[in-house]
Amino acid sequence: MHQDSITHQVMERIESGSRDNVYIASDFFDLGEYNAVRQALLRLEKAGKIQKIMRGVYYYPRYSELIQEYETPSPNKVAEAIARKFNWTIAPCGDTALNMLGLSTQVPAKWSYISDGPYHQFQIGNVALEFKHRNNREISGMSPITAMIIQALKAIGKGNLNEKQFEIIRRRLSDADKAAVLNEAQQTSVWLNNTIKQICS
Repeated sequence: MHQDSITHQVMERIESGSRDNVYIASDFFDLGEYNAVRQALLRLEKAGKIQKIMRGVYYYPRYSELIQEYETPSPNKVAEAIARKFNWTIAPCGDTALNMLGLSTQVPAKWSYISDGPYHQFQIGNVALEFKHRNNREISGMSPITAMIIQALKAIGKGNLNEKQFEIIRRRLSDADKAAVLNEAQQTSVWLNNTIKQICS
């Protein structure tokens, strides 16, 4: 397939996706082989259509009239793209998990994730992303929502969840989410399992 055609198809897919998506080459491997896709992304970056966040990781910048500059990419979307790039399984932890679940309004100074990959820290503009190595058992076989809830509960601590927090988590979960969370949380500690049963009741 001609390089121009692949570049056009890559840009078409980026334009049709959500504006806060973050991309790596493997997201487009159905359109062409690695080198062709890599060249397409480099050409689009050179043309100013997409911006590079770090080596091999790109986003589609959106211009904000309000602040008169391009908006920065979502730290969580960047973390997810890095995890895809290195084939890691990750889950938000600590203040990051609390913020993403709506249990804290404080934006984390450092976006932290547990990961089955090695410990790693990345600086993306003024945002720090931290990946902490954990035993694979803590995250494997869990949906992202289950892993995030477990990490948030660990950050709050045993017996410290108040009724308002219970309600916030409950409202985030569909019936299908509740069924998945109940099923997947069986492998956790007794207090976490009991707390999750209360949330999903």
